[in-house]
Amino acid sequence: MDQFDAIVLGGGPGGYVCAIRLGQLGLKVACIEEEEYGGVCLNWGCIPSKALIANAHFVEKARHISDSGITVSDVKVDVDKMQDWKGGVVKKMTSGVRSLLKANGGEMIEGRGKVVDPKTVEVTLKSGEKRRVSASKGLVIATGSATIQVPGFEFDGKQVIGAREAVSLRQIPKRLVVIGGGVIGLELGMVYQSFGAQLTVVELTPSLLPGVDPDCVKIVEKKIEKRGGKVLKNTRAERLEKTASGVTVIVSNEGKEQRIEADVVLVAVGMKPRSRGVGLEEIGVEIDQRGFVKTNEFCETNVKGVYAIGDVSGQPMLAHKASKEGEVAAEVIAGHHAAKDWVTVPGIIFTDPEIATAGLTEEQAKAQGYTIKAGKFPFAALGRAVSIGETDGFVKVVTDTKSGRILGIHIVGPSASDLISEAVLAIETVATAEDMALSIHPHPTLGEALMEAAAASLGHAIHIVNR
Repeated sequence: MDQFDAIVLGGGPGGYVCAIRLGQLGLKVACIEEEEYGGVCLNWGCIPSKALIANAHFVEKARHISDSGITVSDVKVDVDKMQDWKGGVVKKMTSGVRSLLKANGGEMIEGRGKVVDPKTVEVTLKSGEKRRVSASKGLVIATGSATIQVPGFEFDGKQVIGAREAVSLRQIPKRLVVIGGGVIGLELGMVYQSFGAQLTVVELTPSLLPGVDPDCVKIVEKKIEKRGGKVLKNTRAERLEKTASGVTVIVSNEGKEQRIEADVVLVAVGMKPRSRGVGLEEIGVEIDQRGFVKTNEFCETNVKGVYAIGDVSGQPMLAHKASKEGEVAAEVIAGHHAAKDWVTVPGIIFTDPEIATAGLTEEQAKAQGYTIKAGKFPFAALGRAVSIGETDGFVKVVTDTKSGRILGIHIVGPSASDLISEAVLAIETVATAEDMALSIHPHPTLGEALMEAAAASLGHAIHIVNR
């Protein structure tokens, strides 16, 4: 049996980061991965989808740039070439992960791992051979998550697909039905809508993007409809029928059925933790009813020496949260003082326009007993946004009226994904709305919207009428 100080089961954003950090801290580490290093995020999630989203945004920009005096004609989407380019982006990123693991002394073991005991993992290598590895200091479970399949809507890879297939389509569907109005469904649905697909979104709940600030969601929903798409809320996808010309999706709303014709159906109802079938139950690791491995603030499970990080260990199921937990677990195993002590984990939705959130929504803050004031500043009133022709959306700052402390910031609009980092820092450092309003932001920039929204929550924004 091969001996290591630590073993990481899974090479995604949590696992590979944990393995790299363990190597940096001087531990002998092995990282086991059954598919490709980088996990869902780098291979068919975050990175490839954002590559396609960037192209979709460019296509939309080209369609409307004539309003500012630039004529762009005959914009075409070469799907095969785009997919080859996207594949190159993915390969570059995954190759980088392998290089970093190697440079930090990590051993990569390719195969499917199963936990035998709290210190031992048996790996079925791609050759079919078995290899056992042992960890003296810690075993980290970083097995991530998998796409949820809906009974009756099983993936066939062509007419009925999941996110994995959706980032690799080599033909743009004329009619696309997305089942699930969450992050994945809206991001990829809007990509293909920009490329010419007729989009229909079917969402079971009363709102798209449940849990996200409703004012932000309205902006995105309006954009989908403005482009000719349909949004069906409070609607259940009942079944589908495959026909010679495509797929028919039967949905129901208040007892009434409706038939929707489509070429491709994207089922995007969420992800589930990959905690079953890897030997955790057999060694007594506690798993909750939703399939998440229970951990404490040190990423430890109830079994001594066994840790869990990333999607498999609970919400939010985000790559950056997984990476931070990977660092925490590595430092704990190496004997350093570390813990999960962050105040907020930002969330980003790469729709058009983007949505980014940090901290509490107005409803959440009220539910926790705060008396709040929300300052809202529209991008339509911001010089930089007007000059680049991207005025949809706003920045909202939610503050506690008693202490002045910023409780949450919600952005929908251009570069929301980049702007939210300032919001995270403000919340983590317990900044007040006055702190943000008094901090001089450079002009003309999109970041000024945070300063103005903070000032609006105090009643003295300069470039809008205060309410």
